[in-house]
Amino acid sequence: MSRSAERPVDTGGSGGKALDGIRVLDMTHVQSGPSCTQLLAWLGADVVKLEAPSGDVTRGQLRDVPGVDSLYFTMLNCNKRSITLNMKSERGKEIFADLVRGSDVMVENFGPGAVDRMGFTWERLQELNPRLVYASIKGFGPGRYAKFKAYEVIAQAMGGSMSTTGFEDGPPLATGAQIGDSGTGVHAVAAILAALYQRERTGRGQRVQVAMQHAVLNLCRVKLRDQQRLAHGPLTEYPNKTFGTEVPRSGNASGGGQPGWAVRCAPGGPNDYIYVIVQPVGWAPLSAIIGRPELADDPEWATPQARLSKLDKMFQLIEEWSSRHGKWEVLDRLNAAGVPCGPILSTEELIRDETLRQEGMVVEVGHPERGSFVTVGSPLQLSDSPVEITTPPLLGEHNTEIYTGLGLSPRELAELKTDGVI
Repeated sequence: MSRSAERPVDTGGSGGKALDGIRVLDMTHVQSGPSCTQLLAWLGADVVKLEAPSGDVTRGQLRDVPGVDSLYFTMLNCNKRSITLNMKSERGKEIFADLVRGSDVMVENFGPGAVDRMGFTWERLQELNPRLVYASIKGFGPGRYAKFKAYEVIAQAMGGSMSTTGFEDGPPLATGAQIGDSGTGVHAVAAILAALYQRERTGRGQRVQVAMQHAVLNLCRVKLRDQQRLAHGPLTEYPNKTFGTEVPRSGNASGGGQPGWAVRCAPGGPNDYIYVIVQPVGWAPLSAIIGRPELADDPEWATPQARLSKLDKMFQLIEEWSSRHGKWEVLDRLNAAGVPCGPILSTEELIRDETLRQEGMVVEVGHPERGSFVTVGSPLQLSDSPVEITTPPLLGEHNTEIYTGLGLSPRELAELKTDGVI
């Protein structure tokens, strides 16, 4: 592919973006794949989103404005370019081969074997471009589960998250964080970057595969740690009174070396809570703040070991104080004393949070059809590769500039559109 089809490279004082010059052919859809390729775009890669002429299904899912790309799509596809291509047509396959030849990375999250059935096995892709990094995101690894359909919460269920989330006497729960989809996307980014780095030494591309179940399991490694610890007795830092043969659900317990819990604050709304960690050095100042300074030297309370058997009572005492104050006041009081804590922030509070806006983590982006929308900014911050969030592409918006870069004439482009190839 002619590099003239690429966007101009900013070679300002910083020397451009981290991934300037890297072309990513983005064949992903829904969330796990697009979250991966959006991060690559934020790092400076030229991400070309290849869609069927009908478009990514999420353009129309969960629409809030009739006839306009949904927030589901827009929030996962900023900083990309869009082309359309009918991969079922022979001409479409020829054009796709040219796209592969000019790309550094190709990412897809179709069902197992879908790209092979299009005629583009890994071996064929290597023939077209030996330097290609070919990344696949699947629900599961190549074993027994390989052909199972995967969704966000299915990955949570089969990766260890749901069995360890919730309260002891309640059902397993899904986490609101999209650790199955976007969590897998982040893992895929790490693998792609490693493959690109290795290519600098070998000159060869390679196959990259990440499974959603595997990514969730990696994020649940502390629970597998505790599963093995159970062989040596109860998990004393958990609030549970009894233990079986598997790690139990433990509510809001931190599960780490320092006990933590979410305690209620005034005025008692659904998110009027603050999460408090009680470190050994924090007990004395915390005791004073809650109006029980005598507990700092009481042998029944003074040491972590003494408090371990009555964590529920300890957090009850803290809550008796916190429930009389707003969570932001509690935050200021505890932080001033060096007590680790954090208020439970609702989605409404997060989207309005001035600190997050100043830090570029909550961003308002202009859109040619919906006007503007609020999205999450890049969590990857590099001093020499600043990120500006730009609007996601309209369907096929960049057909002309990308396909002209392949040497197609305006007449050929018109014919391809008429024939349903693009």
